[in-house]
Amino acid sequence: MSSPIIVDPAVFLAGAIDEETRQLNRDIEERLSALPDPWTFEPAVIRERRRQGLGPFPLQAKSARAETITIEGPGGPLALRVIAPERPTGIFLHIHGGGWVLGGADEQDERLERIAEESGFAVVSVDYRLAPEHPYPAGPDDCEAAAMWLITEGTKRLRASRLAIGGESAGAHLAVVTLLRLRDRHGIGRFSGAVLIAGCYDLALTPSAANWGMRKLVLNSRDICKFTEAFLGDTATAVDPDVSPLRAALHGLPPALFSVGTLDPLLDDSLFMATRWAAAGEAAQLSLWPGGCHVFQNFPSTMTDRSLAEIARFLADLA
Repeated sequence: MSSPIIVDPAVFLAGAIDEETRQLNRDIEERLSALPDPWTFEPAVIRERRRQGLGPFPLQAKSARAETITIEGPGGPLALRVIAPERPTGIFLHIHGGGWVLGGADEQDERLERIAEESGFAVVSVDYRLAPEHPYPAGPDDCEAAAMWLITEGTKRLRASRLAIGGESAGAHLAVVTLLRLRDRHGIGRFSGAVLIAGCYDLALTPSAANWGMRKLVLNSRDICKFTEAFLGDTATAVDPDVSPLRAALHGLPPALFSVGTLDPLLDDSLFMATRWAAAGEAAQLSLWPGGCHVFQNFPSTMTDRSLAEIARFLADLA
């Protein structure tokens, strides 16, 4: 039986936002308003600026424990960044965000190392190919290949059999697409849980994404449109369930933790997907964070500490 999805209306009220979160949001908007329009640069330049700390998220220190495994991918060698405790109890396949255009497997080491320490899971982050140079289906194909490698080889190499998957923003989208591909193309249901942070699950845009406007609290409606256009390329369509998993049949998927802030343009994506997940008869937990911006877990705060602890507990509790 599915878990009940209970939404308290009070969580969306302005009074539910604590002062620390209010100040963080003010700081983010002030900093981003002082930066040049990122869409005046080529994607390669935006990526490099982010690596210099000139994007919306603060830089995270590289983990001394991280190692890179290279496997054969559908587009050539595919790098997997591994951060593992000494004796992992499971493996968490992490897929980074960045609108399918930006980001990398080594840009959130602090957060992933903390999840590994607190959950006992080895974290394996996949460096999938990015749009617009590599539009759909390149990214999903790479994530599917990484998942298949974990199932066939990674569990032996890392000496752990429990598997979970997840990511943030575009990474959450790719995690769900990967689960659906494993189910539909391979008849595989090996993953026992999914951690889905502020995902974009309908590339035709949900109301919150379409109506957010130009307010630059990490992400706005124009950004979402630009990212989706780059990912879709010239041939893909947003109504394809392999592109927009909100439109897919969701039966046979593992228990999922959906986590999103109430001031995230992609709020509706998590509200809708969590409800559809439960309607398919699958366990779904929805965590709504008052005033949280898009992927607020990338910013140091009390709310981030609570969210990361919840994620670690969810993984540790997987059967």
